[in-house]
Order: sequence, then C-alpha cells, then structure tokens
Amino acid sequence: MWSTIDALNDVAVFVQVVNSGSFTAAADKLDLSKSVVSKYVTRLEDRLGARLLNRTTRRLSLTEVGRAFFERSQRGLLEIEEAEAEVSRLQGTPRGELRISSPMSFGILHIAPKLSAFQLRYPELTVDMVLDDRKVDLVEEGFDLAIRIGDLPDSSLVARRLGPCRHVVCGTPDYFARRGVPQTPEDLARHAALVFRYHDSPDEWRFTAPDGGLVRVSLAHRLRMNNSLALREAVLQGAGVMLTPTFVVGADIRAGRLKAVLTDYAAMEISIYAVYPQRKHLSPKIRAFVEFMTEQIQDPPYWEP
Repeated sequence: MWSTIDALNDVAVFVQVVNSGSFTAAADKLDLSKSVVSKYVTRLEDRLGARLLNRTTRRLSLTEVGRAFFERSQRGLLEIEEAEAEVSRLQGTPRGELRISSPMSFGILHIAPKLSAFQLRYPELTVDMVLDDRKVDLVEEGFDLAIRIGDLPDSSLVARRLGPCRHVVCGTPDYFARRGVPQTPEDLARHAALVFRYHDSPDEWRFTAPDGGLVRVSLAHRLRMNNSLALREAVLQGAGVMLTPTFVVGADIRAGRLKAVLTDYAAMEISIYAVYPQRKHLSPKIRAFVEFMTEQIQDPPYWEP
C-alpha cells in the first residue's frame, strides 16, 4: 500500500518530467539522479496500472491516458501550491473573523470603544464579540479567545495577562455627607452595601490593613445584582456603597461623581487575562488582539482614578 506522501511525490516527479521534456532535465531540476526519477514514474505507472509515457531514445510523449492524468495532476499540484501560499498569507496578516467572549461590564467599557481603532489597524478582520459574565467553553462554543478576570484555575488554556484589576469601595459625596465616611472596614456594617452577585463571597468583603493583616467584614446587603454597570447606576443615585473594580468607576471618581473611601485598606487585586486554546502556531488574529489590548491597557491601566 502506497502512502499519500509517496503518491504525491510520484505525481510531482511525473509532472516535472513532462514539463521538462526529458528524464535528464527533470533530474537536474529536482536534484535527483536520472534513475531515481525513472523509478518514481515507473512506480506511479505500476500503481495506476497504465502507461503514462511513451519512451524512445530520442523523445518522450504522453499516452492518451497519460495526457488526461497529467492535466488533472498539474491542476492539483497548483491547487496545493496555492493552498500553501494561502496559509502563509493568513499566518502573516490578521484576517478573517475573531470571536471574543468578554465579561459584560469590561467589554462594554473597555473593549467595545476600542474595536474601531483595532479594525482600522487590521481592516481584513471582522469581530464577533459576545458579552456574558459566565465562563464559556472556548472550544465547544467556537471562540478564539475570552477575557477572564480573577484567579484562573489550572487548565489547558493559554493565559496572557493584560493588566491588573484593582477594587475600591465608593459612593457618592452626598451619600457620605448623609451617612458619614467609613474610617475602617468594620464601619461598613452601618452602611447600605450594594453587592456584586458573582464575587466569590459577595456578602463578605476582604481587605488588607496597613499593617498587612487581613480584615473580613460581613455585610447585610441592601441590593444584590449580577452586573457591575447596573450597580454603578444605583450607587450614582445615592443608594449605597459598592466594592467594585476601578475599571468600572475610575472615570466617576476622577470626575467627582463618586468618592473612594478606605483607601488605606487594600481591597482585592486580581488580574485581567486573555485566554485561548493552546495551539502550536498562534493565529495572527489572536496575537494581534492580545498585543493591541495590552498596548491599550498598560500598567497601571489608563482607567485608574
């Protein structure tokens, strides 16, 4: 039984013999001996059970079946060359569709506004972004990459850190004027807490004190939601305080709409990652997006208050 590689080699040598006009000329172009070239063609004829070439001491000519086989074979080899060129072209320039999964708040605030600049840089790319706070299965659901925020479990996925994700406690200046500014995390027990449902422990906020000790505060929450942007709107209306990433409220704090408190106590700091299935050769579109977002976010991130 002949392997596919053997068959392709035999066909390629046969096509070269016909195009060169002789075994000797084909052997020179292929850097093989004339006897090896003849062996390839003979093996091909034996496998097909048909004579492809009429051989004389002075010239070669195709048989009727040989001409039909040559024309089809030459087209096939050209298709293979074009396929290789296409792979090389695709590996060089980001193009095609890039499917991204992103947490809703981060995607709305910090990916969607940058996609125009990304696509101006890579005009042959289209983007399909799905905003969802659940952790999608990249392979099963056909995503090229996902944005993940938090500690990553061990998996077969490759993770590239895009930047830090720092958290702050904040509320409106009017709210703190009415309820007082908490001086220690324990003071939060007297405040209206608005909590994010998907935190590991939404009703317990954890802080690192100035002396390095861990402080845990249990909260009787006033409002619980599964979306940080919705919580932000409630906080902006003076409903209470929230512990949230700076990428959600950094602009509000800089503008004075919100006030960060307990800044001497470090709230949770995790990281933002781009994750994608492990591949031997990373596609240009994934590499382009990861490098673009790393360049945009920087460290410290642009959204820090």
